Amino acid sequence: MTTPPVPAAPVANTPRATPLRVLGALAMLAAWAIAGTVLFTVIVTLLSLGLSLALVLGIGLLFLIGFVYVLYATAWLEYARADGFYDYGLPSLRPRRMTRSGFGGWVRMLWQQFIDGPMWRGVASAALATLLGGLVLTLLSTLASGVGLLFAPIAGDVVRIPWTGAVLDSGWAAVIGGLAVVVSAALLVGIALLDGILTRAILVPSREAMLAERVHTSDVQRAGAVRASEVERTRIERDLHDGVQPRLVSVGMTLGLAQQKLDTDPDAARELIAEAHTSTKAAITELRQLARGIHVSVLDDRGLDAALSALVARSHVPVHVDVRIDRRCTREAEAAVYFAIAESLTNAAKHSRASECRVVVRSRDDGTLWARVEDNGMGGARVLPGGGLDGITNRIVAARGTVRLDSPVGGPTSLEVSVPCAS
Repeated sequence: MTTPPVPAAPVANTPRATPLRVLGALAMLAAWAIAGTVLFTVIVTLLSLGLSLALVLGIGLLFLIGFVYVLYATAWLEYARADGFYDYGLPSLRPRRMTRSGFGGWVRMLWQQFIDGPMWRGVASAALATLLGGLVLTLLSTLASGVGLLFAPIAGDVVRIPWTGAVLDSGWAAVIGGLAVVVSAALLVGIALLDGILTRAILVPSREAMLAERVHTSDVQRAGAVRASEVERTRIERDLHDGVQPRLVSVGMTLGLAQQKLDTDPDAARELIAEAHTSTKAAITELRQLARGIHVSVLDDRGLDAALSALVARSHVPVHVDVRIDRRCTREAEAAVYFAIAESLTNAAKHSRASECRVVVRSRDDGTLWARVEDNGMGGARVLPGGGLDGITNRIVAARGTVRLDSPVGGPTSLEVSVPCAS
């Protein structure tokens, strides 16, 4: 299996400073000033309560968990705001998922979410946007007051300056109002432009970071592809050595005995030949199954749905299949998901003592092919080097996908895989 090419990292666009965009940025910052103030008030409150009550029956831990997820929600909103308005091509911020089962896996996931770099960049950008939004509200108030002072001569000869209570001649008030309008408008335009610059600097990775991430991703995929090939070769060698090879040796020995008895005992020779014929057909069946495990022709001809229907028809464990796919994916993506499901069903039949399985496959809106295999077996499945789950993991990683295994002792076992359709 060849490692698929890594897609190019998103390139940030440079938005043009049109009047409409400037007005939109100011309106967005003004709204974010209110929303950001509420969010950061909640964040500070949860952190304070969590730290102060951490030793009181663990109640503070609940507040700290809420603190982490409110941080994530704030960062997610900031990414959505930045990408929706400035069209930087940013990937959507996604929460961390459990990579290990049990309470320890959940704690590890929570810690990884807390130290997630993209999340903290989103929080930092949201904090700056909240500060800029507060300045926007202040400058808008100043601008409105300046406009009012411009029309001061109409009201009378003497004008009281807002906020200060000072009394000025209407002519000087109009001059001050004009200056306030010009300065406030200039500062508002500057803040609108500054928000785009700061958002891009914080949220959009540098070219060096993009290249480093692409190199790392390529290395991981290459290692997964190599490892998947090794596991597949080992499986083929094991199946040939343990199944087909002994049967063919037995056929050869049976034919040799039949040849010896052909002249002296023709009836016994015919029985031996019939036995060899039966063993030969069994060997052909095993070879056909082995070939099907290497390449599934129906997968290429009729797609994943038909291939899974043929797969579950041969399963020793009853399987309920729910496939909803609205488009064909690449052969690499479909093959990776197919073999992950096939290996999971094999494990359920051989090791988990399951009485039934459920397979769910979906094509998602984000362009990924997602599958989940569940069984009601005894659980306790672990990824061991050279094992079936190791082969699944490496094959999915090689296709730029993700794997999630949940198999507590006592069951049930569930395996989720997600692969980009264009892998």
